[in-house]
Amino acid sequence: MNFESFNFHPSIMGGIRALGYTKPTPIQFQSMQSILQGRDLIGLAQTGTGKTAAFVLPILQRLISSPRGRVGALIISPTRELTEQTCDASNALSRHTGLKSAAIYGGVSMHQQTGKLRNGVEIVTACPGRLLDHLYKGTIDLSQLKVLVLDEADRMFDMGFLPDVRNILKCILHRRQTLLFSATMPKDVRRLVKEILHEPVTVQIGHIAPADTVSHALYPVKQHLKTALLKHLLRGIETESVLIFTRTKHRAKRVAEQLYKSGYNVTSLQGNLLQSQRQAALDGFRSGSFKILVATDIAARGIDVLSISHVINYDMPETTDDYSHRIGRTGRVNQNGDAYSFVTSKDAGMVRSLEKLFKEPLEHRTIEGFNYAMPEPEGNSGCPPRKLRPRSSQNNRPRRRKLI
Repeated sequence: MNFESFNFHPSIMGGIRALGYTKPTPIQFQSMQSILQGRDLIGLAQTGTGKTAAFVLPILQRLISSPRGRVGALIISPTRELTEQTCDASNALSRHTGLKSAAIYGGVSMHQQTGKLRNGVEIVTACPGRLLDHLYKGTIDLSQLKVLVLDEADRMFDMGFLPDVRNILKCILHRRQTLLFSATMPKDVRRLVKEILHEPVTVQIGHIAPADTVSHALYPVKQHLKTALLKHLLRGIETESVLIFTRTKHRAKRVAEQLYKSGYNVTSLQGNLLQSQRQAALDGFRSGSFKILVATDIAARGIDVLSISHVINYDMPETTDDYSHRIGRTGRVNQNGDAYSFVTSKDAGMVRSLEKLFKEPLEHRTIEGFNYAMPEPEGNSGCPPRKLRPRSSQNNRPRRRKLI
């Protein structure tokens, strides 16, 4: 089946062809017909399977004959990066339709966003917190909303956005079509589904695990040797773009700095950056100006770069779901990718969980020529040294007063 089978408006087909889309992915094929019929839908699929177009294209078809300048579709996402990415995809697919999209998220000028809303847009992609700000200030009108999308719902609730989402829903009292897309279905998501979706169609693509187009390997290593091993590994593999995940923002910054000093074309993406800096890092990685991006999990669902050849877990994630989300950045849309994970003795439980998920042992690799016996540098505990106060001598101590 091709996209012509869905009878999209010719101007929508123009956007599809301009992006080079020819054949729908499984999630698109199985979900778009139900969405076009106006049904509520639960879409369960791995990251990188084409979910965004699966809901954006039917939204465009629904809105193309509606009055312009009114918000007809609202797409709520957990991160700024994913919100911007979805807005870009929407604008690209709607380039011949006259429908406009705007992205709303924190960390940037609210006044600028208000101006875009006032000028009139039909599709809004938003992070929950900033969307609530606009709702409370009355700078966004959802009275004409036809379609509500909750994208990456499990991640949204992992990040603590459930109260915000509930408050947003209180502001949308009229009946609308609701679509929920998620990689997993934890209890919070199931509970919300029962509350807000009406007789939903459920579409699930495959089992909830990383895509089959990705190969996986574990690299056992001591914690203090990870950066040295990373440099050695990067020298020995042919890469296009490499995404490296660390557990903390401080480590992401430090690893990027160490790679930069070694001559690598690298940037970092983590929570301490201003929004303009985060956007510059993403834009540079997408364009190829930076070949390596070191990031925290904030980037696990917000990067849409088809040429990522390798994902490297400098630190193992906390859950198998997080592993799937990270690895979903490579091997996208039937392209092949490699996932390498550095594991220490503390990661044994996580390795067992992954092997249970994959239903087979994962390959353990060592690198020939790398010195695994290098001792840990003195004082390298991973924490900054404490500043110790000089101990006062007995003569310098203040005398205590006797209580009478």
